[in-house]
Amino acid sequence: MLHFARWKIVLIVLVVAAGVLMTLPNFFSAKQLESWPDFLPKNQMVLGLDLRGGAYLLLEIDKQDYVDKRMKALVSEIRTTLRDDPRIGYTGLGVQGDSAQVRIRDLTRLDEAEERLQPLVNPLVSNLFGGQPVNEFGLTATDDGLIRFTFTEEGLDDRMTSLVQQSIEVIRRRVDELGTTEPNIQRQGTDRILVEAPGESDPERLKDILGQTAQLTFHMVDTSMSAQQALQNRPPVGTMVVMSIDDPPSPYLLDEVPLLTGEELVDAQVGFDPQTNEPIVTFRFNQTGARKFAQITAENIGRPFAIVLDDEVISAPVIRGIIPGGTGQISGSFTVDAANDLAVLMRAGALPAKLTIIEERSIGPGLGADSIEAGKLASIIAGAAVIVFMILAYGRFGMIADLALMTNIFLIFGALTMLQATLTLPGIAGIVLTIGMAVDANVLIFERIREEARAGRSVISAIDAGYSRALGTILDANITTLIAAVILFQLGSGPVRGFAVTLAIGIFTTVFSAFTFSRLLVALWIRRRRPSKLPI
Repeated sequence: MLHFARWKIVLIVLVVAAGVLMTLPNFFSAKQLESWPDFLPKNQMVLGLDLRGGAYLLLEIDKQDYVDKRMKALVSEIRTTLRDDPRIGYTGLGVQGDSAQVRIRDLTRLDEAEERLQPLVNPLVSNLFGGQPVNEFGLTATDDGLIRFTFTEEGLDDRMTSLVQQSIEVIRRRVDELGTTEPNIQRQGTDRILVEAPGESDPERLKDILGQTAQLTFHMVDTSMSAQQALQNRPPVGTMVVMSIDDPPSPYLLDEVPLLTGEELVDAQVGFDPQTNEPIVTFRFNQTGARKFAQITAENIGRPFAIVLDDEVISAPVIRGIIPGGTGQISGSFTVDAANDLAVLMRAGALPAKLTIIEERSIGPGLGADSIEAGKLASIIAGAAVIVFMILAYGRFGMIADLALMTNIFLIFGALTMLQATLTLPGIAGIVLTIGMAVDANVLIFERIREEARAGRSVISAIDAGYSRALGTILDANITTLIAAVILFQLGSGPVRGFAVTLAIGIFTTVFSAFTFSRLLVALWIRRRRPSKLPI
């Protein structure tokens, strides 16, 4: 156990040197690091929300808003399906509460209508064991010709799960576009999403961007009547009145079915109008969208074309000619920040459902600074107490254990920096706990060496036996702690995960420094001093 091949010594030294080198950037400012050579590491440890300050938002999916929109879409699907067969007459098609319903005039056609509408129940998951599939909707038909679609409990739960996952991806893209480092975005319960953005300097802007659904659609403006007439009377079938984003808002009469949607966009950037020098947003469609856009502009020259964001018209330019490249621009009374936010929303995509902010907190960096100082003080006190105790209890071997402890601390911070893991306040607690636990392995080894020496073994034999026989106990203790850390990481969230990460990293670095590195130091000391008795 005390013999080390040269390559092992080199490898151990390189690991320790790498830990120290990765930790060093944390002792310098970002400005100082810019002057460092490119081959040296420059990454610094990522501080969490409780240390760096930032924004905390808890979002909830508006289930009722989604149900309302889904039922309106279902009504359109029912209308399209029944129109395919003109023999099936119907009336009363619309949304009633949380259901979509239609009444078949000719009761002899009821079974035929029900058969045609059956695919709209939308099977979601097929049961591989022969049971019934999970349908999004349940279909019921009464003897008086009324057919009603309602959400099934399983179907709505499946949709909510899918909505949360889609929303998390869209939110992540939006936050990344803002340049926030290491955001924490995760599911909370069945319909909530937690967003933590450390270092976010403008929480209000983050809240505004995340709160917008950003459903972007492109509609032709209906010029058969004015929007004011449509408001006073009934809009023509297949049209709708949408207000503009202006202050005061202006009404627009638009075709109800969008010709293009934001899903066909591939890019959006902020630019400036060369004539007015006002901020604009330029956008570009994918190949499919570009073909549609070219066809739309070719067939509607001279007609206004409305761009609608979350049921508000943000621009309605007149088509002057064919636009074959699939590009366009949105102009209006934008500020640079407003244009940039709109570009961010368009690039990141639309949320599948409306999100409501039910809790928000803005955490200042002052709290984080106090926490860091308290953590530093606790670490210094804990480290000093452990160092003094080990020297008093084990003399020269205690000094070796203290050196291994210092190496352990550098390895922990080096690993956190290299992995860019977020350090939170509970993470600091995990490091302090690791400092206290780090010498446990050395205590086990040194006590075992004492027992072997009392049994009459020579110095080298006692030391060799002490390390050999203590290894099993050390591994058992640390493996059980590692299992607990893994469970904490899997089941926990936020700060709990931060604690689990630092604890897990501390376990690996502790075993390496307290057993492997300290054993190397002891072996080198024995080779040099060749002691006749143990200095414990």
